[in-house]
Amino acid sequence: MLQKIKKSKYPAITAEEEAVSIPLQTLCQAIFDAILVHIVNTVSAGGKWQQLQQQMCDALNRRKDEHTIGILSRTYYDADVLFIQEAASMFMATAGKTALGAQYHIAASSSLDGKRDQNSIILLRRDYFDLNTLQEHTSEVMAALQSVEGGKPVPVANGDVFVISVHDVFGRPYLLASFHGDTNGLATKPVLAAVDAAARARPGHTLLFGLDANTYEVGDNIKYQQVLDFAAAYGAAGYTSCWGDVPDPKNHTTYNARTFLQAQLQKAARVDELAKKGDKNPKDFVLFPKGVFAVAATTKDNTGERRYVEGMVFPTLAFPSDHGVLATTLKDSRPPVKKLR
Repeated sequence: MLQKIKKSKYPAITAEEEAVSIPLQTLCQAIFDAILVHIVNTVSAGGKWQQLQQQMCDALNRRKDEHTIGILSRTYYDADVLFIQEAASMFMATAGKTALGAQYHIAASSSLDGKRDQNSIILLRRDYFDLNTLQEHTSEVMAALQSVEGGKPVPVANGDVFVISVHDVFGRPYLLASFHGDTNGLATKPVLAAVDAAARARPGHTLLFGLDANTYEVGDNIKYQQVLDFAAAYGAAGYTSCWGDVPDPKNHTTYNARTFLQAQLQKAARVDELAKKGDKNPKDFVLFPKGVFAVAATTKDNTGERRYVEGMVFPTLAFPSDHGVLATTLKDSRPPVKKLR
């Protein structure tokens, strides 16, 4: 699992240091683990921390897919489309063997990223979509990103974007896109432009775009993508969102913070620093063309029970994601193209 620290990448190290970099990493990890065990033994007498650790590992690691699939099957069984980001291939394989897989077709890219294993996917309700019309267009969008912003590299990795076209059983064509933005949100506007170009190249197809935009309540649009600047971009392109044309920057869909039991101590937050140093931002959206749909209702959820507890840090033992679930009900103004078979 460890890789050599190469002098060609880090010129400051010597050839001798490169040669011993794997055993040195092993030693440093052992020291780090010893420090962590000392800390938890000190603050949790009697080894009670081990029980909590096992609960956390079960909820957030070993049984994360099971818990996620359970929430989707139990709470969001009535959705026609599910946009999911950062899905591992194991999640798709597991979901396909459950009631969720029986109800939904799990659409994934033909070029899944098996190394990072963080893929955007789309689940299509089998009784609402004509799966014979399904086509993928991810490569078209990825190619467009190579020429965005005068050739400036867009921070998008394989698996971050997934785009398909499909008809519903009424004959109405859609372009559906799922996207996971980079940490700072700087890829979000270029990806929006590329997906918009793909939609404009298909007149008659209605775009539905579910995304983790990684936008921020406060940002300078240089280091961090500010949410209202992103809203101005989708509005100028003719779209609106589940939060309207002008989303509330304080309508957060993430709230997580790191403890000191992890390696990047500069990112750790004390209890009184959770909001300041944690990730508490409005990051998640469903976009669609203005005038085609009307929002009947939008809810957010950080409990798995279709409700959101403001001020609660998550994931929790009951909710395994660090992003809230969005549920949007849209009223379609378009008439059916054909009768339901």
